Amino acid sequence: MSDSTPFLPVSREDLEGRGLDSCDFVILSGDAYVDHPSFAAALLGRLLESRGYSVGIVPQPDCKGDGKDFFALGRPRLAWLVSAGAMDSMVARYTANNKPRSEDAYSPGGKTGFRPDRAILAYVSKLRELGPGAPVIIGGIEASLRRLAHYDYWSNTVRRSILLDSKADLLVYGMGERPILEIAERLAKAAGEGPAGGPESDSPAAGAHAPLLRGIRGTAWRTGRETELPPEHVRLPDFAEVKADPQAYCRHYLLQERNTDPFNGAVLAERSEDRFVVQEPPSFPLSAEELDAVHELPFTRRWHPMYDAAGGIPALEEVKFSLVSSRGCFGACSFCAITFHQGRHIQARSHDSLLREAQTLARDADFKGYIHDIGGPTANFRLPSCPKQERAGSCPDRQCLGTEPCPALKADHRDYVSLLRKLRSLPGIKKVFIRSGIRYDYVMLDENREFLRELCEHHVSGQLKVAPEHTSDRVLALMRKSSRRVYEEFESAYAETNRALGKKQYLVPYYIASHPGATLEDALDTALFLKERGFVPDQVQDFYPTPGTLSTCMYHTGLNPETGEAVYVARGGRERSLQRALLQFNRPENRALVLEALERLGRRDLAPVLLGRNASGPRKGPRRER
Repeated sequence: MSDSTPFLPVSREDLEGRGLDSCDFVILSGDAYVDHPSFAAALLGRLLESRGYSVGIVPQPDCKGDGKDFFALGRPRLAWLVSAGAMDSMVARYTANNKPRSEDAYSPGGKTGFRPDRAILAYVSKLRELGPGAPVIIGGIEASLRRLAHYDYWSNTVRRSILLDSKADLLVYGMGERPILEIAERLAKAAGEGPAGGPESDSPAAGAHAPLLRGIRGTAWRTGRETELPPEHVRLPDFAEVKADPQAYCRHYLLQERNTDPFNGAVLAERSEDRFVVQEPPSFPLSAEELDAVHELPFTRRWHPMYDAAGGIPALEEVKFSLVSSRGCFGACSFCAITFHQGRHIQARSHDSLLREAQTLARDADFKGYIHDIGGPTANFRLPSCPKQERAGSCPDRQCLGTEPCPALKADHRDYVSLLRKLRSLPGIKKVFIRSGIRYDYVMLDENREFLRELCEHHVSGQLKVAPEHTSDRVLALMRKSSRRVYEEFESAYAETNRALGKKQYLVPYYIASHPGATLEDALDTALFLKERGFVPDQVQDFYPTPGTLSTCMYHTGLNPETGEAVYVARGGRERSLQRALLQFNRPENRALVLEALERLGRRDLAPVLLGRNASGPRKGPRRER
């Protein structure tokens, strides 16, 4: 990081300052521009820049009116790169109960209204309206998880691939570094120039490049000709069948999930009316050296100064003094889309790279000596789950760490412990916290409890957040989570370790209400479990059916796709509210809901247990917080 490092261009003035008339690539993003490796637009922009391409960013363009925002940098020579941002735009704008959010951490001042619903569709539609030009390539989480037919919670329908709805030329899914560089190389070659060369008129016209961009791992493309499908492909159920038949939807989901590994994934083809979407196999993971290089590109690590007056971009505060240690997760929780996006293969950065970045943080004028996190999707995953995964990829038909861990799983924290010790010994580092999620079941599988002791002694700030998610083993099995017994064993081990260290530190467990399979009876059991422990969670997450997860498949179909058995699904706001209220039974505003839930269950006798002696009815008003 250097104060002299320029931001990527966002205006004509920026281009002129670099002696450019236009860019090779223009990134349209649903997020504000933050020049930090945790933000994909900045990361991919800097990566392309490092290979000699000129790249500009148009953050949060206004789709209304004449579209002048879209051409703040002119038309790109090689391609538009379009993303909704770090989150699906519908998740960014609406809560799990489909209510508008009051904040947007990826927008100036945390305010809402800077991104449209279904941002990719809105952005690409505007580009098409403004006339022909360079190819349009979509990517990011919204495109990645909607790349094939998917259930859309907000419209309560099965929608076809976003590639077809947007009419984009190509879709990049998963982690984009390898695909975007291959795309850039092919487009530049077709234009008859290397990076940053040639006028716009030399670029391939939109549509003419389509065959040129086929066969790139980590992408999906479309065709109207069945004869153009690759000879070796797995045919998914047709969109019409998936839309009409829950069982076909389940088969469709399982075929996708079983082809998410780059080492053994096949080409997938899906028919939608008279067109086909072809998904190439996933991109291969980056090596440690490649991942290091990406994270050590010359980022300013700041939001663009144009946001200063608005108070900046809140999302940066979460990551500014944190380190990304790894990518990927072999935990494969049912409600998490990481398997479909980052994959199960663990990609870890080297110790040396992370130490260099920590030293960079320590030189920041705002750094107070505390690294807020050192982790990834799962903080304590830095090694492959087993030797086979490292050599030949993940097994398509079994889980590494689910309700019962695979016998081949090797739980080993030695590398992570070594890294943590090095980081906290650096000059200027007072404390290194771990705030990413840890898999406590993985901790308990490690016979060497050294990590648990190190965690409690050095890396917890009074409270450790963990995610047991539920207390019913039946629901936990549907979540692909370990049993309640494992959580209780970890709870005891954590308490015992802290007692031995003479520390008063607590667990803060997170729970999900209304996950498929969870009934009102299950919510009551969880409430009684929490009451027994004298703990009521401040936050309970309502299950959110987002694209690309096994849980969403269950929610839509009412079936467990792995067994074909029926799964109970809490639908409608009322029961979801009742389940959530039971998990937070001590809140005055939940009193009437708790009583209603107990009445439905025929367990009004438990009202004094959850609500206290005076539990005959709702209070006239909520208690004031003291």
